[in-house]
Amino acid sequence: MGRMNDLLSSLRSSPWLATLVPATIAVIIALVIHRIGGVVLRRAARLSVVLQHVVESLHRPAQFVLPLIALQGVWQAAPDSLRFIDTVRHFNGLALIGCFIWLLTNAISGFADGIIAKHPQDVEDNLQARRIFTQTRVLARTAQILVLMAGGALMLMTFPGARQVGASLLASAGVIGIVGGIAARPVFSNLIAGLQIALAQPIRIDDVLIVQGEWGRVEEITGTYVVLSIWDERRLIIPLQWFIENPFQNWTRNNSQLLGAVFFYVDFGMPMAPLRAEMERIVRAAPEWDGRVFVLQITDTTEKTMQVRVLATAGSSGKAFDLRCRIREGMIDFMQREYPQFLPQLRIQAAADFQPLGRHESAPPAAGSDAPKMEHAVHIDTPQADAPAPQARPAG
Repeated sequence: MGRMNDLLSSLRSSPWLATLVPATIAVIIALVIHRIGGVVLRRAARLSVVLQHVVESLHRPAQFVLPLIALQGVWQAAPDSLRFIDTVRHFNGLALIGCFIWLLTNAISGFADGIIAKHPQDVEDNLQARRIFTQTRVLARTAQILVLMAGGALMLMTFPGARQVGASLLASAGVIGIVGGIAARPVFSNLIAGLQIALAQPIRIDDVLIVQGEWGRVEEITGTYVVLSIWDERRLIIPLQWFIENPFQNWTRNNSQLLGAVFFYVDFGMPMAPLRAEMERIVRAAPEWDGRVFVLQITDTTEKTMQVRVLATAGSSGKAFDLRCRIREGMIDFMQREYPQFLPQLRIQAAADFQPLGRHESAPPAAGSDAPKMEHAVHIDTPQADAPAPQARPAG
């Protein structure tokens, strides 16, 4: 009983000790509430994937937010005459604002992760999933940036000096506004471009693009730039504003299906029926073909060869590339094996003697004439590989 009286007398004689005891009790109660509330919320969120991600993302920051709220209540209830109480209240308020920013950004991130988890991308036709992924990521990052800016402004406003600076800035808002607008133009232009991309969606995550002559997939869309994964494992970093102001190719804008084209050249003597039959056999046996279209046509001719074009469809750009390579290799192998004489080739044949001039044709130039004398003729042709050499014909 005497010890209890001594403790009470010491508490009365030490104002800070009298404040720290209820502060400790408040922190313990807050942690117990956090523990029990976490269990209850996890069970309640089992029916929704989005809620599960949100609850998991809030668990860690809430472990700090609840005790800080309890402490702030204790500090506010403490007497103003307590030494350093204003400094403690200020720092506790700053910590509380920082943890609230952490809580909100985690909540936004968890909500985005839940939306993405509801629409998996590991399916054959993932156009809708990629659209949702892009919108969710860009909008979530934009919201997180706004939360950080608002939280930073609130933390600055807790300092009396910052409020005075703000009043001074308002007095000279014209000049400061112009300078700030020029300095922040790239940031805000990319932020607005990010919102445009999220809503209009000219590009999405995993889209196949041709940008400045480079072929690649959209690997990441941040609040300020896009990361394009090039086919040879390089990374092309492009500001968001560039996609709003410049044209580019999107091979997967509406769907991932593509029409692949293969061109090769053959001699005029090549029959088309065997080529079509072999092309059909190759395409039907190819696992990359999606079963929609395949066709072989002569699309152009030159003085020496015919241009043959093969069209075939595939479910994605990667499969279309592999299918084109398979068709090209198969058709070349077929012609080398079955019709090598009709492959494009250029031969030069020299004929020592040509037929004599006819009776009514012009006579050769006289001796001493300035006209050039032809020693022999060169004949350029593309005959078959086993064609016989030309024979001289008697004069008519």
